[in-house]
Amino acid sequence: MPPKLKRFVSPGKGNGLRATVRIRRGELVYSAEPLACCVSNKLARDVCHHCFSRRENLLRCSQCKMARYCNTTCQKQAWCGHKTECKCLKSLRPRVPTDSVRLAARLIFALLSPSKSSSEELYTLEEHESHLSSMSENKKQGLSQLASMLELYVQQEVPDLAQEGASALPPSCRDPLSLIAKVTCNCFTISDGELQEIGVGLYPSLSLLNHDCWPNCVMVFVGTKLQLRAVRDINPEEELTISYIETLSSTEERRRQLEDQYHFTCRCQHCDSQDKDGLMLSGHKSTWDPLKEALPRLEGLKAESDWQALLEGCSHLLSTVGCDVSDENVYKLRMTDMAADACIHLGHWEEAVGYGEKTLPVYRDIKALRGEYIRKQRRSYKIRANTTRILIPSTGSSW
Repeated sequence: MPPKLKRFVSPGKGNGLRATVRIRRGELVYSAEPLACCVSNKLARDVCHHCFSRRENLLRCSQCKMARYCNTTCQKQAWCGHKTECKCLKSLRPRVPTDSVRLAARLIFALLSPSKSSSEELYTLEEHESHLSSMSENKKQGLSQLASMLELYVQQEVPDLAQEGASALPPSCRDPLSLIAKVTCNCFTISDGELQEIGVGLYPSLSLLNHDCWPNCVMVFVGTKLQLRAVRDINPEEELTISYIETLSSTEERRRQLEDQYHFTCRCQHCDSQDKDGLMLSGHKSTWDPLKEALPRLEGLKAESDWQALLEGCSHLLSTVGCDVSDENVYKLRMTDMAADACIHLGHWEEAVGYGEKTLPVYRDIKALRGEYIRKQRRSYKIRANTTRILIPSTGSSW
């Protein structure tokens, strides 16, 4: 089957991807396995480090004591990629490197491997930009610390990482600072069926996708495989776009996040027209301002995985202040989503369905959020499946 997309130079944006054929809404456009990926540190005990499935009673690697697997099959299949990492983890114990350092190290090991990855068929990691020249000094300093940690972490296996000409790595990937910058700027967050973040990965070819706050594509993960799907009909030669960030924000907030994280000012139609800001900020400011002010504290609880406190905070505000705020309001939507996330982690499946059903109509009806609608709808199906399993005991038949 001929490819549905191709690389091109997008005016004012640099490299991009565009459609070669007419693509229907919901259609699979492209799929890719990661060049490198790793499970998030905070979920290292709960997610298989090979297939990225959530399981109880995972088998632990007897050497590094960190990697965990569903069974011996997953462990054996993962060994080729884990054996080098295993030595590095042992050398640093009891310290554990950050997710970005572990991902950068796995990338180094992948690049040193003689096998060629299909994930680079459209765009190689050597072609990626580090964006160091546009970063603030504070951000560079933080990346420098990560680069030093990376050198320490891999020194047993790649002692010549920073020595120009001595490394077998591609020339553009030998500088630790540049490499860690490329990784942090170009990695994708891997999520599970309930849209919970479980890891990070590098998919070089799909890094060509440019951002739009009203994208025509959305990314969905099946294990570690990344699928690009159309959220509306796409014409031949039309550029393929995704949203780099959560689109559930005002224009001002989206632009600020994109400038800080991705180093560009968004000029998409959605931002320039600000046509949805009125709807997403509907209601009197005095009614929804308490929700906005509470979000940073609640997001902190989410980052700390304090799910019970998060659920209590969200449910209290939604039942008191939230009942006077329109369902389309961006801050109410975000808080309702966080309540659903907390319910998922606590195993309160019926309550999670209730919160999810409150947001789905809004995601469906606001075109700019159509990609989120598809992802949230998929999450809703997964939650309902869990609810069904709890309410109807298994009789031994397969689902």
